[in-house]
Amino acid sequence: MSEFPASPSARPNGTPAQGRPATEQPQQVPASVRGAVDLGAGPTASSSGAPTAANPAGGSYRVALSTANFQQYAEASTQYPVVVVLHSPQSPESESFVEVVARVVDGFDGRLLLGTVDVSAEPQIAQAFQAQSVPTVLALLGGRVVPLVNSTVPEDQLRGLLGELLSLAQQNGVTGTAEPTGGEANEPAPLPPLHQEAVDKLEAGDLDGAEASYKKALAENPGDHDAKLALAQVHLLQRVSAMDAKAVRDAAASDPANVQAALDVADLDVSGGHVEDAFRRLLNLVRTTAGDDKDTARARLVELFDVVGADDPRVVSARAQLMRALF
Repeated sequence: MSEFPASPSARPNGTPAQGRPATEQPQQVPASVRGAVDLGAGPTASSSGAPTAANPAGGSYRVALSTANFQQYAEASTQYPVVVVLHSPQSPESESFVEVVARVVDGFDGRLLLGTVDVSAEPQIAQAFQAQSVPTVLALLGGRVVPLVNSTVPEDQLRGLLGELLSLAQQNGVTGTAEPTGGEANEPAPLPPLHQEAVDKLEAGDLDGAEASYKKALAENPGDHDAKLALAQVHLLQRVSAMDAKAVRDAAASDPANVQAALDVADLDVSGGHVEDAFRRLLNLVRTTAGDDKDTARARLVELFDVVGADDPRVVSARAQLMRALF
């Protein structure tokens, strides 16, 4: 294990200190609540080069982290855990251990992504993590730092640690998968024409145009699951883009019986990543209202299930609660 100096005051391009959230949630559908579709890229491709939530099998899941791309992968950790290994060419032991970690991470088929940091080339990242030696292994999960080990460990022990990390991620609703970063598996399949048309309109800020394209895709193929999910996300973006967040929250706080205000706050919560809060609010609305108001709350909750994704554990739990509330 090799020592190197570290200063906790340095942060690469705004990189957070240990335990600090990496990003503020924007008023849009964040990566942490997206289902199978990334609105900015379609089901399998990313125009920005950022990792997206696909689910391919096999391939390599390894990137070199730098101050230039660190924020990108900190944000990606809201989709799937990013395992970070700090190493140095001056430490052959740490260099060899990187390969061990890479082999174990690749075995998880995209549920984890490995980010390697050469501390001699990127001392600011090492300083931000307050690391004192190489190899040091930690993880980014939901933008926060999870310490793992600061020395080499046997491969079986490492595999167990990463399995525990995935369990922690599951508990926090971080259940996406990364795209392979190398080899032929990293080549995205082309999007269907109407999906590509919708993505182009989204990138141009034309939400209404994207909505029309996804509706056309569904009209041509009612079984197009990706188009259905994307359309639900576009509808959410349309609703929240016209809101005054403070006014909406004030209205809901001053009148708990205001159904529309409750619906609006739930939209804002999902768009900000507060999925459980949104589901809790709408479930309470279903339980305490009747007639059209109850139907409206139920329909909005089901639509937000599509936004978050049917396999998300938060959706599974809320769907069971909805069934109990209705029957």
